[in-house]
Amino acid sequence: MPAKSLLFVPLTAINPLDGRYRTDIEILSPFISEYALIKTRVEVEALYLFTLSENTVIRPLTGNEKKILTALYEDFSLDDAMRVKQIEDETKHDVKAVERIFREKLHKTSLADCMEMIHFGLTSEDINNLSYRLMLERAMTQVINPAIKEIINHLLTLTQTYKMLPMLARTHGQPAIPTTLGKELVVFADRLTKELIILQKHRLSGKLNGAAGNYNALAVAYPKIDWQEVSNDFVASLGLMPNPVTTQINTYEDIISLFQILQRVNLILLDLDQDMWRYISDLWFVQEVREKEVGSSTMPQKINPIRFENSEGNIGIANALLEFFVRKLPVSRLQRDLSDSTVMRNTGAALAYSLLAYKNTLGGLLRVKPNEEQIRNDLHKDWSILTEAVQTILRKEGVKDSYSLIKSLSRGKHITSSDWMTWVTTLPVKDSIKTTLKKLTPETYIGLAPKIVDQAIKDLENLNKT
Repeated sequence: MPAKSLLFVPLTAINPLDGRYRTDIEILSPFISEYALIKTRVEVEALYLFTLSENTVIRPLTGNEKKILTALYEDFSLDDAMRVKQIEDETKHDVKAVERIFREKLHKTSLADCMEMIHFGLTSEDINNLSYRLMLERAMTQVINPAIKEIINHLLTLTQTYKMLPMLARTHGQPAIPTTLGKELVVFADRLTKELIILQKHRLSGKLNGAAGNYNALAVAYPKIDWQEVSNDFVASLGLMPNPVTTQINTYEDIISLFQILQRVNLILLDLDQDMWRYISDLWFVQEVREKEVGSSTMPQKINPIRFENSEGNIGIANALLEFFVRKLPVSRLQRDLSDSTVMRNTGAALAYSLLAYKNTLGGLLRVKPNEEQIRNDLHKDWSILTEAVQTILRKEGVKDSYSLIKSLSRGKHITSSDWMTWVTTLPVKDSIKTTLKKLTPETYIGLAPKIVDQAIKDLENLNKT
């Protein structure tokens, strides 16, 4: 016997974006959803009527009529969207359903005589390519970019606070040389900021040129109108770059470029998530204890770094979707096939999984603080991390094959602070150099890390101003 279908509520949703994570990502809903798509299509159709009027294809519109058209999309309701879906059940065509509701809305107004000019000379893709890009642009500007910026701002706060805190750097997972916590965090702030600036400057394109990209219907109906100019002006008025050379579809390189930037942002955050996970594992960061929370169903003592782990998982899903979009969207059979439409309906999921990752990364960062005692203990555990300085100074002093000498004295050996003093005494250099080396400690051998932090912050501030 078939299972009885359940009423749709978050608990019965198949996709966790609409279920478990709904409250975390619902801020995207006004920009990326079926409702948003229908509403934006209505907006484009209404604005197109303005353009037809301005170019004498239809009569001049009164001030009140312009208000009627503007209200169609500004006041577009969920009930209106549901009506469109009812019509679509009959037409089996989503854009035609939008045209039909337009007719219903204008039927009893002074614009009734203009109803035949709704969607005049256009193909569905003229409306869709503009609508999807407007949705993406608004979602990025209003939701995604600010979420990335919030992470950057918190990283910069941590960077400034801990720019002087020495810590052990690891290369290949092994103890290397000292660095500072602030300098290592500013690397991520710097990488993210540069990508965010590219995102903010990125522009999407648009086309309005008919069923095969040649203005066929428009040109035969009104041959004296410069439809190329009309199209370019209309697309530009939406804040998009006109793309005059297309098939039926507006080629997707602009969206692909956007998604590739987003992939890079996500991978930078994946790198940060994994580093923070390791730092927590090494007890270099401690997590905030919240009384009612449970870390393990059987181990009461645990506070798991689940925010960073959740972010890592969501980034994996987001980038898998983005990677598919990047491979799929450039390919369309001949003048077009419909497979891109199916794919574009899922772009909101990639943004939502990305947003989930951003919220989890930020949530993880807000819950941790450096365990300065443990960081200091591990920094002092083995003073062999200073041997880079020794062999470099010996080279300066002209000691032959100083690297091999220091390697033979230190590789695989554990050197304590007292061992260091004894060890330096045996080196084949003059006493003044030995005195300099004896003053060297893991805390002081941090190079120009604090200056790098200061300069990076200054450079990022200047970047944001350009």
